[in-house]
Amino acid sequence: MISSFDTILRNANVIDGSGQPAYTADIGLLKDRIAAIGNLDDATATQQDINLEGLSVVPGFIDVHTHDDRALLSNPDMLPKLTQGVTTVVTGNCGISLAPLSPNIAIVPPLDLVATEEWLRFPHFADYLDALDAAAPAVNVVALVGHTSLRAQTMTDLSLPASQQEISQMQQLLDEALQSGAWGMSTGTFYPPAAAAPTEEIIEVGQPLGRHKGLYATHMRNEADRVMESLEETFVIGKELGINVVISHHKLAGVRYHGMSGKTLQRIKDAMAEQPVCLDCYPYNASSTMLHPDFIERASSVMVAWSTPHPKYAGRMLADIAAELGCDQREAANLLMPAGAIYFLMDENDVQAILAFDETMIGSDGLPHDNHPHPRLWGLFLECWDTMRAM
Repeated sequence: MISSFDTILRNANVIDGSGQPAYTADIGLLKDRIAAIGNLDDATATQQDINLEGLSVVPGFIDVHTHDDRALLSNPDMLPKLTQGVTTVVTGNCGISLAPLSPNIAIVPPLDLVATEEWLRFPHFADYLDALDAAAPAVNVVALVGHTSLRAQTMTDLSLPASQQEISQMQQLLDEALQSGAWGMSTGTFYPPAAAAPTEEIIEVGQPLGRHKGLYATHMRNEADRVMESLEETFVIGKELGINVVISHHKLAGVRYHGMSGKTLQRIKDAMAEQPVCLDCYPYNASSTMLHPDFIERASSVMVAWSTPHPKYAGRMLADIAAELGCDQREAANLLMPAGAIYFLMDENDVQAILAFDETMIGSDGLPHDNHPHPRLWGLFLECWDTMRAM
């Protein structure tokens, strides 16, 4: 038994992440490692002896779905995450990653959620990982390669399925990325730059995933009227490649599809019995992404998060902007683009049902570069923390 530690944290309420109830214990630290957890009444501390009675200690949270690709380099202190207890982030989600992207490519939405012309510096994923090492961000990083980024890097017309030559180029870039240290690939077939990619393209591009045991995360093609079809597509891709699948920010988008979570969760549960599948969710009934006229009708209301041509409208409701401009909301959206928006479109009962599903992970989907970001960027894990303390 160790009798002396650098630091002892006494009488902490320990939530160890195992799913077991919280318990009171002392924690002994040596250098930057936990050396003991238990009753350390007879031990001494050479540096600090701190009484944590009434406070809790938990493992660092993992934000399994972020768009922190650029924030890790531009703001390596990562305060939006560290202030919530997040110590690991998963980047490159929804098909968009900061690499591989060469200078002078077209930054089509939603790539502009993470990329700017200034940051088109990483034609190979290894270049991005080297930059991460140099920046030394304050959190650990699990980096995914975006399928949309692969398309933008290799294709001349994103409105078409990839040719065999383009698929081969994407395969090579993905293989290089996985060899360099990427953990997997994400897709965002919901978005225009990848919507034309058929299932077969994703399977072919994703062939290196099987060899490297990478994971596949997807912002599915549809989270509304064709959500069940999109789930099936997701499961097929995972089976064909023989890899782990993550369904990103599972939701039912649009008032017409409220109440369907029972059906989708049952299908996901059935799939879990046949293949490795998981999902993530955030505890809000509003989503946030690029502003697009086609997305407006799904929501009960829309808030503008940022606008390049009209930044003064950030933080205002689209309906009010449209009234001020004397046009409808679709016309207003076209005038504001490129822009970002918060869409109020989910049912709270569905959100709670998905969160209560045992296998659901928590991912913020926060957009750190929005002028008026969705509160999930700074508040998601504080919400979870409040829930844990209330249990």
